[in-house]
Amino acid sequence: MKIVCMLHPRVLLSEGVMKGRSSKRKRSSSIMFNRPIPPTKSPKKDPPAPVRFFNRPSLSRSAIPGAAFFMYFTVMKHLLTTALIMSTTIQGFSQAKQYLLIGTYTSGKSEGIYVYSFDNGKCEPVSKLATNNPSYLAVSPDNKFVYAVHEEGKDKPNVSSYAFNNQSGTLQLLNQQNTQGDHPCYVSIDKSGKWVAAGNYSGGNFSLFPVKEDGGLRPASQTIQHEGKGIDPKRQTKPYVHSTVFSPDNKHLFVQDLGLDKIFNYNFDSKTGELHPAADPFTTTNPGGGPRHLDFHPTQPWAYLMEEMSGNVVALKYHHGILDTFQTISAIAKGYTGDIGSADIHVSPDGKFLYASNRGQSDDIAIFKIDQRTGKLTLIDNAKLNGKGPRNFSIDPTGRFLLVAYQRSDKVEVYNRNARTGLLTPTGNEFSVGNPVCLKWIK
Repeated sequence: MKIVCMLHPRVLLSEGVMKGRSSKRKRSSSIMFNRPIPPTKSPKKDPPAPVRFFNRPSLSRSAIPGAAFFMYFTVMKHLLTTALIMSTTIQGFSQAKQYLLIGTYTSGKSEGIYVYSFDNGKCEPVSKLATNNPSYLAVSPDNKFVYAVHEEGKDKPNVSSYAFNNQSGTLQLLNQQNTQGDHPCYVSIDKSGKWVAAGNYSGGNFSLFPVKEDGGLRPASQTIQHEGKGIDPKRQTKPYVHSTVFSPDNKHLFVQDLGLDKIFNYNFDSKTGELHPAADPFTTTNPGGGPRHLDFHPTQPWAYLMEEMSGNVVALKYHHGILDTFQTISAIAKGYTGDIGSADIHVSPDGKFLYASNRGQSDDIAIFKIDQRTGKLTLIDNAKLNGKGPRNFSIDPTGRFLLVAYQRSDKVEVYNRNARTGLLTPTGNEFSVGNPVCLKWIK
């Protein structure tokens, strides 16, 4: 009789028993190892337990190669999905990248228009485009095109259109036209993106340009000349158009004339581009004040005018296509007796505060709180700046930062803006740019 050792299926014991163990059977003198088990017929057994992959349905041993392929396919699908999500996310971040455009005077250290990336209050240079005296810029509503006026005589092309590449942060010239006046200092684009207005400071007039499908400009479709003079014998001997601003509803164009102390009101048809004097053709401002820039409140029917020569801010109500004055308040610090040369004005994105820059010897930004019921202003601070000649400034789209362009200090500085109090504090971030006079955002 042969006995299989349970320690190993290949170990076989003899018919007898091991030494020291009694039995009536014939003794065997040795234990035999590795002797093959004779082939015997065994009853059918259940098949081996199925192999499972990632909790998928059971697969037999014969299906293991297919299961391996399935596992490979599943893993690759997850990897490709992850890669696609990452690619889409990265592309989204890239498309949303924020840039700062800087217009300049090129008589000094500047070469033209500068492009900087902007992230959390920090600016890094990206590109520059050489061009002469691009003193003011406008960005199309879709962020694809940029328009610049060149503060030169009317004998040269003095308004340009550019295509903006968000991926590379670069500008490409499309074409140029003539503004039909000397020394254009302001350019704006209507809400439809189909019409560009340019104001000529020395010419005392402004022109309207149709925008082509590719973003380029057609020749001026209309030029309107102002006539008259103001009361100041030195600075108001004739008209001086300083800005052209489209109304929030895109139905009017308001033109600020420093030489005439008037805000001119033109009815505007965005389909045809036709301009006509409104029934109430102008709003008269303070004599000798010198209207310069105008900014509208983001949600309420209020507008705020900066008077360059008086340092006053004029609050106006916009209703039925008319601007009516309801307050005049000084942006000059109490006790200041130096020269006055107020410049830029902006309402914060949240509509709670108004900021106005002062040049002369003050070099500060006046900060006003806006009454959310009436639109009236209260001066809360004159923030002293770390540079000279704050001709232009801009609040970033988030409302967290305010950047100042110092024309006489050849630099741009970044300030933190407290959304609760409206006050400004330096971030310590600044960078050199020759004669910066215009800051615009694009993405």
